[in-house]
Amino acid sequence: LPHVMFALSLRTLTASARSVGAVRRLSAIKYAPSHEWVKLDNGIATVGISNYAQAALGDVVYLDFPTVGNTYAQKESFGSIESVKATSDLYAPLDGEVVEVNKEAIESNWAVVNTSPEQDGWIAKFKVSNPKQFDALMDAAAYKTHCENDHH
Repeated sequence: LPHVMFALSLRTLTASARSVGAVRRLSAIKYAPSHEWVKLDNGIATVGISNYAQAALGDVVYLDFPTVGNTYAQKESFGSIESVKATSDLYAPLDGEVVEVNKEAIESNWAVVNTSPEQDGWIAKFKVSNPKQFDALMDAAAYKTHCENDHH
């Protein structure tokens, strides 16, 4: 199957989910109500902002990255993101310790957060201390509904 581009709109992603391969790819990503996405792989959570969030923010111009080694509780602010429109806090979707940040890639090309927010524009990786929290996050369909009802 061709590679699924996560920078597509949620509507397009939902339509793409009809194919079995797309469903498998989408099921690996969950979303927090605060518009961060998370992909869990062998206890490491890759985290970034959703396509919905980057569209609402506009062009990203600065990120306050978390420090590797710091630990955060679920829903705790781990940094902030600044765009031409606003500055917003970033919230940890799961309890964990920051083990890697995507600082070099993002700072060399700020547009990656807007053009590939749910893939190449990831922000941080966390060593998860409570993997069960992942199950409580929203899947793509639930997140789409959440965004449709979001009046921020």
